[in-house]
Amino acid sequence: MERLSYQVLEQQGYQGFLQKTAPERILQFGEGNFMRAFVDYYIDVLNEKTGFCGKAVLCQPRGTRTASADRINGQDGLYTFYGRGFEKGKQVNEKRVISSVSRCLNPVRDFDAWMECAKNPDLRFITSNTTEAGIIYDPSCELTDRPASSFPGKLTQFLYARFQMFGKQPGKGFVILPCELIEENGRVLERCVLQYARQWDLGEAFERWLQEENRFCSTLVDRIVTGYPAEEAEKLNKENGYEDQAVDTGEVFSFWVIEGPQSLEEELPFRKAGLPVLIVEDHKPYKQRKVRILNGAHSSMVLGAYLAGQRIVRDCMEDSDIRSFMTQAVYEEIIPTLTLPREELVSFADSVMERFCNPFIDHALLDIAMNSTSKWRTRILPSVKDYAKITGKLPACLTASLAFYLEFYSLGCQEDGKSRVSDSQEVLDFFSAHKGDTPMELAEAACQREDFWGEDLRQIEGFATAVGEDLLLLREKGARAVMKTVYEK
Repeated sequence: MERLSYQVLEQQGYQGFLQKTAPERILQFGEGNFMRAFVDYYIDVLNEKTGFCGKAVLCQPRGTRTASADRINGQDGLYTFYGRGFEKGKQVNEKRVISSVSRCLNPVRDFDAWMECAKNPDLRFITSNTTEAGIIYDPSCELTDRPASSFPGKLTQFLYARFQMFGKQPGKGFVILPCELIEENGRVLERCVLQYARQWDLGEAFERWLQEENRFCSTLVDRIVTGYPAEEAEKLNKENGYEDQAVDTGEVFSFWVIEGPQSLEEELPFRKAGLPVLIVEDHKPYKQRKVRILNGAHSSMVLGAYLAGQRIVRDCMEDSDIRSFMTQAVYEEIIPTLTLPREELVSFADSVMERFCNPFIDHALLDIAMNSTSKWRTRILPSVKDYAKITGKLPACLTASLAFYLEFYSLGCQEDGKSRVSDSQEVLDFFSAHKGDTPMELAEAACQREDFWGEDLRQIEGFATAVGEDLLLLREKGARAVMKTVYEK
């Protein structure tokens, strides 16, 4: 079977949209599954719907492996994307051949070719996804490295080459759209680049150009990407009539929030293309919405659901006790604490519930349960505090979620003779030291750990006592009894 290519598609009489030639307008740090299912998918739709007429040249951010670049280049940059899930109550399984990628460069092997891209006058946008650990300042990086080891170091090298070529021409800077899942990703990246500019003594003119001609936009991205479907690959290749070594899969839902001026609507006409992208002055309310509703729904439910016998998210949605508990947590306890219009929040929550039912994704509870201490602190605690402040009462489901956490960690949740609890050593040591505690003693001891929560949770009136009571009921009658008690109140 022949590899996917423009020639193979032409021979097959392929009738779908293809952008065979176009200028390279986007430099993308990251060739992995997420970026190809998210940014490159969006660019492909822009090309079809608006005549954007742009290609993305991909750059491997680490440059240590060449296999993925070779796979992409061996297919003319083409790959097949499958978007799967529920949309407005209907099951969706969409296939699209993505033609928005021109090539993939390895910055170690292809350093000169990569730096040559800085001289391309059509290049306007830079995107990235280098994992949460990617946007870091490493002082060991030097301008003369081929390339710098850190992603911000590489970016600074590239921006300086751009400045040397076009520094005197207005409008030749970049719109930079980092997609890493960290707070204020745009601002953090800009700070790192400025640090390198000063460390390398690149001059005031370059620093001025960085800040005046370039825009580092903080963003929020949302799409679950399941990547290469190894178990289905042979079947899909037979159906398509070509071998695709870079096929990608993800949920049909996606959402992108970009913090920037409304003028970006003209340069990136996502709205015109019908894509779910918002360009806003402040992305924080949308970040808060995602963390508290989507991530909060997960973290409030998974540990109790595991104790109740479930193992994947989809099955939890078919369990009436667990779904009722989570529904109350989201719609009655989390949404009232948020600032966006309730109609928008409810619509987003409805889409989250659909996503949790996705028949194509086996999302393991134990995967979500990893590092639950920090997750409870960031995803649940702010809603607990805001709900108590607004109503003068404790949110029953969110309070119970800490009792589920305490029991899950106390038991260690053994599977195959091994504990499935994954967290920092300080957290593990705490539970080891409190094995013999009564429910109320454990609740009091845990709530006062300011190093876990950033504050003493006993300062929330009645909270520690309520957690202890839930934990006592859990140990006497099980997780389901706790769920029923709180959602039937």
